[in-house]
Amino acid sequence: MIYALLIALLLIGVPFAFVILGTLLVFMIQADFPYHIRIVAQQTFGGLNSFPLLAVPLFILAGEVMNEAGITKRIINLANALVGHMRAGLAQVNIWASVLFAGLSGSAIADTSTLGRVFVPEMEKEGYPRDFAAALTAASSVIGPIIPPSIPVIIYALTVTGVSVPGLFLAGIIPGLLIAIALSVYVWFFAGHYASRERKTGSRRKAVLDGVIPVFMPFAVIGSILAGIVTPTEAAAFAVFYALFVGVVLYRSIRISRLPAIFTRAMRDSAVIMIIMGAVSAANWLLTYNRIPNLITEWALATVDSQVAFLLAILVLLLVVGLLLEGIAAILVLVPILHPIAVGLGIDPLHFGIIVIFNLMLGLITPPVGLCLFVADSIARTGLTPIIRRILPMLLVQVLVLLLITFVPDLVTFLPRLAGY
Repeated sequence: MIYALLIALLLIGVPFAFVILGTLLVFMIQADFPYHIRIVAQQTFGGLNSFPLLAVPLFILAGEVMNEAGITKRIINLANALVGHMRAGLAQVNIWASVLFAGLSGSAIADTSTLGRVFVPEMEKEGYPRDFAAALTAASSVIGPIIPPSIPVIIYALTVTGVSVPGLFLAGIIPGLLIAIALSVYVWFFAGHYASRERKTGSRRKAVLDGVIPVFMPFAVIGSILAGIVTPTEAAAFAVFYALFVGVVLYRSIRISRLPAIFTRAMRDSAVIMIIMGAVSAANWLLTYNRIPNLITEWALATVDSQVAFLLAILVLLLVVGLLLEGIAAILVLVPILHPIAVGLGIDPLHFGIIVIFNLMLGLITPPVGLCLFVADSIARTGLTPIIRRILPMLLVQVLVLLLITFVPDLVTFLPRLAGY
């Protein structure tokens, strides 16, 4: 009955946080659990009572401010100066602009929305099909949550497993770059014929100088964390200050009167994530109280004795889960169960974390609930079916990268080990 209720609520479109809270309350009432409403409320808010979690809304706010400051054009010009001269130049710029933008937003949806409004019409003017431009923008946006600073990485590290945030930041750099390289190779071979004319890349020197200030922020944030100067939460606060300084003082592109609207958008986006985290925290408390994760871990360790078999099963499981469940919600629900099994099998926690995050972020570009697909379609207005058809080979390219980093763990762990994590 509980499973049927959970699936029914998801199918009719009830927000995930309220699905969890509703089924949790029904289960506790059925089980005659004392003080069920009080316990659910306490565990929900207790799960949010964490100083490190302040990093999530702060990084969201920093991304909003940087977007409002008009740095998107400078990022695109920098990417254009670096790769715009190559075959399928504007497609290459689209991909590498996502790499640069990843250091500012940490969100695939923000990447698709912000860059898509620029690239979809521009790529169409240059001869690329509109649905291809939308699909490429959505596919490259997956880089955003993997290259640091990344909101899913912070949530994974701080609220689920307690693994090192800077370690996971470093672990995501090479996989993120591998995605960009793989997509670049794909468009080089299969999209070069779309471009109708040779690209003019403009002044590289000016583009690089204009791009230094926006690109400096992620380096400063990650560098200060790695140096042990600040915690991730303090680094997020610095990112907000830096973004405000750039937008209000340096570029003067943000009027003071616009700040309430910017803060409101950031609060709204943060609230969506935080209520999910609170609801899942309550559900995880009940699971832990009943020793469900321990029982599953013991069963799995007794049944699966091979890292390869476990990792293959995880890849399939998470790809399927990503089709149906939003990535952050899936991290909060599944990782407390899967992480102890991975550790018990001798899998590096940083390696496993990037596998999980990468895998679940692919759900953002797969139907039926791929949010980046819907955002791309809202910009391109071509319909979801053409975009899905265009994005499937790009998805296959990213799955190949996922397999590569899964079974060649040094690609993920090299940089963290170099820094002592």
